[in-house]
Amino acid sequence: MRKEYTDWPEMDRKWQAEWEKAGLFHKQIDPQKQKLYILDMFPYPSANGLHVGHPEGYTASDILSRYYTMKGWHVLHPMGWDAFGLPTENYALKMKIHPQTATDENVENFRRQIKRFGFSYDWTREVNTTDPDYYKWTQWIFLKLFENDLAYEAKIPINWCPDCKTGLANEEVSDGTCERCGAVIERRNMRQWMLRITKYAERLLSGLDDLDWPEKIKAMQRNWIGKSLGALINFPIVGSDKKVQVFTTRPDTLFGATYMVLAPEHPLLDELVSAQDMDKIRQYRDIVKAKSDLERTSLSKDKTGLATGLFAVNPATKEQIPIYVSDYVLLHYGTGAVMAVAAHDQRDYEFATLFHLPIYTVIEPFQGTWTEDRAFEDEGRMIHSAQFNGLKSSEAIIKIIEWLEENHLGERSIQYKLRDWVFSRQRFWGEPIPIVHCEHCGIVPVPYDQLPLTLPDVPFYETSGTGESPLATIHDWVNTLCPKCGGPAKRETNTMPQWAGSCWYYIRYIDPHNQERLASEEAIRYWLPVDLYIGGAEHAVLHLMYARFWHKFLYDIGVVNHEEPFLRLRNQGMVLAADGKKMSKSLGNVINPDEVLDQYGADVVRMYEMFMGPFDQESLWSTQGIEGVHRFLGKVEALFEQPGSSNQPNAEALKKMHQAIKKVTLDVESMNFNTAISAMMIWVNYLQKMTSIPVTCLETLLRILSPFAPHLTEELWHRLGHRSYLYYETWPTFEEALTKEELIEIPVQINGKLRDKIFVAPGLEEEAIKKAVLESEKAQQCLENATIKKWIIIPDRTINIVI
Repeated sequence: MRKEYTDWPEMDRKWQAEWEKAGLFHKQIDPQKQKLYILDMFPYPSANGLHVGHPEGYTASDILSRYYTMKGWHVLHPMGWDAFGLPTENYALKMKIHPQTATDENVENFRRQIKRFGFSYDWTREVNTTDPDYYKWTQWIFLKLFENDLAYEAKIPINWCPDCKTGLANEEVSDGTCERCGAVIERRNMRQWMLRITKYAERLLSGLDDLDWPEKIKAMQRNWIGKSLGALINFPIVGSDKKVQVFTTRPDTLFGATYMVLAPEHPLLDELVSAQDMDKIRQYRDIVKAKSDLERTSLSKDKTGLATGLFAVNPATKEQIPIYVSDYVLLHYGTGAVMAVAAHDQRDYEFATLFHLPIYTVIEPFQGTWTEDRAFEDEGRMIHSAQFNGLKSSEAIIKIIEWLEENHLGERSIQYKLRDWVFSRQRFWGEPIPIVHCEHCGIVPVPYDQLPLTLPDVPFYETSGTGESPLATIHDWVNTLCPKCGGPAKRETNTMPQWAGSCWYYIRYIDPHNQERLASEEAIRYWLPVDLYIGGAEHAVLHLMYARFWHKFLYDIGVVNHEEPFLRLRNQGMVLAADGKKMSKSLGNVINPDEVLDQYGADVVRMYEMFMGPFDQESLWSTQGIEGVHRFLGKVEALFEQPGSSNQPNAEALKKMHQAIKKVTLDVESMNFNTAISAMMIWVNYLQKMTSIPVTCLETLLRILSPFAPHLTEELWHRLGHRSYLYYETWPTFEEALTKEELIEIPVQINGKLRDKIFVAPGLEEEAIKKAVLESEKAQQCLENATIKKWIIIPDRTINIVI
């Protein structure tokens, strides 16, 4: 007997070289075929390389790509690198090297590791966001946004480390301190570039309805956009001609507003508050500077605030109410001011209790009472609200808005939680923003024919110490001529965020070498949109929201032909270490895929990744589990030790084969990969018991197993004498009639208690079922001397006899 193919990694290398030589996965536009664009979220190539959790999504997408190719689809399946990023920036600063050096090394390692799995990527389409030929078009999109008034400058607060003398991203701040040095961070207003994503808020919201995405992901996006119907209400300030405008979704509580709260940064404070009170507010502002928006608005945090000495007039009750400042109100959210209704908002209740402010109830429950140690926030009946008494609070919202508009006290308003996108970073390692600042001409875009604007080629660089990008210290690069007037000017030194390159990479894949445009019209018409997008749920909001925004903009200017980039989205679950924890270098529980690939080969690792559990749920890595998959593929290979029989399968073998084809087909399409593998294991166990296996069964097994284990199946396919590649073989079909079991088991109950089981052919007529029951020995004993009153028969399921 021939021994098992022991050198699995060698087999991997053999077939990967064959496939590459044949250009097997290289795809061109083919109008005669129906396209299918299957896309992975491309990785950030970190210095640590892959761990075994990373390939889970890639394996799933590869199984689907191979499956649908065998079903006759023209599948596009590319891969590339989202290579700008903070870790590389920090590493370059520490080691005093150019980040491109580290990036190139990391990409090379990632590519090597990913290729070892034998994924059917079209590597001729590889993209890298740090390649000037790529980010030329990222800059082109920015200029188009600028032309359309969707990119603008503003001063907004950023995280500032006084010791490192640099701006920090939110990811670099932990509990209000710098992750690098531990210093308490401050909030500083700095010049930033912004993108008006808010202009697309309604379209981003409504577009979700038609997408085949997980509901939890769509819910997260809807919540992030945060559409609210409410009212803008004006509160006159006592002793001044100024007004404070608030937005509220609960105008039904207006009669219960007993105080107001402004954000500490609100400009009215500097205009109207007395010098003595303003000193206290400035001290409070200094404390607030160190807090992030998330910390300030946390519902669990202790409430803090100050009285301003100012009063406003409640436009409904005409009562004077005090104005406070508190950090839980954000200047850039809503109007930077809120009307506080302590009886009907828990946060307002806690603040009012702390500062001994009045609490007026204006809504009562429809039935019963509520404990007055907390706010009543549910719908109820209006009370103490003048002409609106007795209305349902939901009805009062509309009526009070109408009353406000009639009396010119406020107006109906739709607002969104979504804020404009802070698009610039005070970093070196990002796409340069193609803008020049001229003393005479102001902000001037870099001409399109001068793109790409590349980063300076320097051995290394230092932080600026001022909060500006390190680019600001490279004067030869910063100082330039104005494209408009030719006079001296300075380049924009902020760079784009890492999200920029990932907003449109799926478009570049379809025509990656085009020097004239993002992609040709022909490629856009044929390949877009993406049919299936696979990646982690951690990108539910930012990446997916930003990509949808850019795509809708590109649709508006006629670049793409569809409003949404990703029609179907699926998320993989996280692969945890054996101890149930997230794999982390600091915990020492990371498993390097190179090690398991060296030991088991690609097919074992691929199949185990899919066999651990449902694709969209968390799973634990287990050495015992991977050994089980290894043994299974050894069984598969052992089936081919003897020549297959030329005989046709008998009825039983034919049934088992069609059952396996059906189960694997349906499970692959529904992405239940673990149960598809189970079905193949069951079938292989059956085939092992046969003394002579028909070639038809062996060939069918290789076809349905090939998307999961492409290297071994290719090897065995060629051992059978074939010269074609399984990648382009036809997926086998099943006949429904041949999947039926010859006999099915039906429980027999008598007066609701299980008394017997009978085996009958599926779909048997009722009279034949009755006859089979009455012929059963057990049933005869139970029915002896009894009169049958009624038969209750559910075909192929249950039989109940009432006596």
